[in-house]
Amino acid sequence: MRPERLNPLFAEITVLKGVGNQLAKPLERLGLSRVVDILFHLPTGWIDRIPREELDIADAGRVVAITLTPVSYRIGTSARAPARVQAVDGAGNHVSLVYFRANSGWVKKLFPLNEPRFVSGKLETYGQELQIIHPDIVCPPQEAGELPGREAIYPLTEGMTSKRIAGLVEQALERAPELPEWIEPGLLAKQQWPRWHEALARIHADPADEKARGRLAYDEIFATQLALLLVRGEARSKRGRALKGDGRLRDALKLPYAPTGAQARSIAEIEGDMQQARPMLRLLQGDVGSGKTLVAAMALLIAAEAGTQGAFLAPTEILARQHYETLSRMLAGLDIRIAILTGRDKGKAREATLMGLASGEIDLLIGTHAIFQDGVTYRDLGLVVVDEQHRFGVAQRMLLQAKAERPPHLLVMTATPIPRTLTLAQYGEMDVSRLDEMPPGREPIETRVVSEDRLVEVVDALGRHLDGGGQAYWVCPLVEESEKSDMAAAEARAEALRSRFGDRVGLVHGRMKGPEKDAVMARFSSGELGVLVATTVIEVGVDVPNARLIVIEHADRFGLAQLHQLRGRVGRGGGQSICLLLRGGQLSETSRARLALMRETNDGFRIAEEDLRLRGAGELLGTRQSGEMQFRLATPEALTELLPAANGDARLLVDRDGGLQGERGAAARLALYLFERESAVSLLRSG
Repeated sequence: MRPERLNPLFAEITVLKGVGNQLAKPLERLGLSRVVDILFHLPTGWIDRIPREELDIADAGRVVAITLTPVSYRIGTSARAPARVQAVDGAGNHVSLVYFRANSGWVKKLFPLNEPRFVSGKLETYGQELQIIHPDIVCPPQEAGELPGREAIYPLTEGMTSKRIAGLVEQALERAPELPEWIEPGLLAKQQWPRWHEALARIHADPADEKARGRLAYDEIFATQLALLLVRGEARSKRGRALKGDGRLRDALKLPYAPTGAQARSIAEIEGDMQQARPMLRLLQGDVGSGKTLVAAMALLIAAEAGTQGAFLAPTEILARQHYETLSRMLAGLDIRIAILTGRDKGKAREATLMGLASGEIDLLIGTHAIFQDGVTYRDLGLVVVDEQHRFGVAQRMLLQAKAERPPHLLVMTATPIPRTLTLAQYGEMDVSRLDEMPPGREPIETRVVSEDRLVEVVDALGRHLDGGGQAYWVCPLVEESEKSDMAAAEARAEALRSRFGDRVGLVHGRMKGPEKDAVMARFSSGELGVLVATTVIEVGVDVPNARLIVIEHADRFGLAQLHQLRGRVGRGGGQSICLLLRGGQLSETSRARLALMRETNDGFRIAEEDLRLRGAGELLGTRQSGEMQFRLATPEALTELLPAANGDARLLVDRDGGLQGERGAAARLALYLFERESAVSLLRSG
């Protein structure tokens, strides 16, 4: 239960004066529903307001604060024409005060002729004139009071201003209690950081205050690292059981190729974990095609050799069926019984699977969320493998692990390479294995950046590829934040390509139902379709070996990690593969750098590190995923800089200072609740 002293911070934002239903809506769009959200809505920039007695063209581009006297109006007859107020300073220098789409009566009331007004705004030039467009402050000089020289600029939405947010922040700071210190005293003194409450007040007053910003970022990282350490400690304290395979199934496995060094290393790490009585918690990272399925298969064979069952959880039915087919072929001839269970399985077939699972006749169950629903009982579950783990919420993973009498070993896999910083920040409670080399025979994918002005040439090249017996993906981006527009973009492209290639063009998008989408994917996998037009719903892991060309429209709108994953759809069958990145219009310097890196390397881990630097941690996977901890105060740069110290400090608290017991431990417990990491202690990673 949250400590009572934090309750004022977690009250609904409507407790703040002036926040009614009308204001609550734009605040909700910004994700600000509680008092603490306002406090953690940090300014992203600032305005330095320069007090001036006289206007000076040298100040153009800066925000000035000056007393002016209106002398005339220039208001057009058209509703679209701007309203201009001609004003002079004390020395007689002229400036235009400009308002667009403003009521003329309102403007005249705001600026009565020959009555001085204190005005603040950005001074600009317009031809030979000086002007201020939409001044942010207009009032009689005697009401101006003492303005701060620096004003915070906040992330905004329609119907919200930085001034309004600053007023709410002021109220929220009054509600915020003083909290005991959770940072180790020596580190606090070395960094010369202010205390928590002081840091909040300082950063909102002066967004350039690096000491205050660093302190707040550190607090969030520290709370995260402490939560992960507590989860890991709790998991390690649980009594699971050692699973030691005798090798009979693995020795009988006939592979057409030798495992890579990275695969062999990962298999050995997993085998060592499973031989321990404490449950394994391991993350397996690897690019598309790096061989994660073989590693998972070896882990599942160890569980079977030890006389227990394995469960393999996939995010979608099509992926579950593909894993079932792949593992059935790979393990053919071995004394291991494999079954599949998805939401579509009904009647006698489902009942037979459930009976075989409960009796122990089935050694390995592959499926979707259906494998942990009520009514699904395992005789002796020893290992859980979760594919594309970020697609599942924590509660789902916990439900599956709860199917075992004793905590089973857990292996989670992802085809999204994660930067080392984020791996420690998000998965610090797990041991990590990396597949950082590709199996032999996989040639690098040739990546080209092409202007969308050359679309006709690209379509001609696609035609030649299809005539040669090849298949291709054509990916359309999310145009706006809605599935409807996403679907419309894909449908329009599919229709355009059908006018050239006829029935050889298929379409999948996010609004299609699962069976309908699976049917299209099946036609593409079988070769019946030559081109698959898709939004980013192309399923990770679905194999179409003959698809060796992918065209990605508006590639500059995608993150690097997304582009890299999409590129991995091709080339899975070996041979020459091509990725065409279509870019639109003038590229920013950042977009040029990102697309240049895609041409330069196929190394997913290097791309992930660069994506973190360019895009930030919050959206690295393309969408916010259920169960992942987000950082609101810590930037990617702060993570890189402060995470080692935060990790060390958290370990010091746990190993030397008694964990959450004692004076510092009580303060650290407040930090966990303040940054909402308390749920991580009980739920995170189902550890």
